[in-house]
Amino acid sequence: MAEEIQKKMQKELELLGGIQKEFRKAISQKQQLDSQLNENKAVKVELSLLAKDAEVYKLIGPVLVKQDLNEATQNVAKRMEYISKEIKRADDHISALENKQEAHQENLNKLKNDLNRLKLKA
Repeated sequence: MAEEIQKKMQKELELLGGIQKEFRKAISQKQQLDSQLNENKAVKVELSLLAKDAEVYKLIGPVLVKQDLNEATQNVAKRMEYISKEIKRADDHISALENKQEAHQENLNKLKNDLNRLKLKA
């Protein structure tokens, strides 16, 4: 009986470790998205400071290509919208992973209690 509980605990620990690894990866991705959003906010502010007839260039590979100010502003806004949606998706994923972690942690605690009860009986 105790051996069976220990095997279950080992399996739960492995599952929990995998979820924690995925959790850390999701947090890292969210931080990267937050960074990209902040960069785009800074670009939007800079673009808003420019005069309507200002020349704007976009870096494409090793070449600077002239771009319309309105087009550049719209591109930044679309990029910010996309990044915001990705951040929301990442938050939902992180929340789901937290719930999974809690469930596995509760299972582990239950198994530990069961094992301790068996040891006390013996």
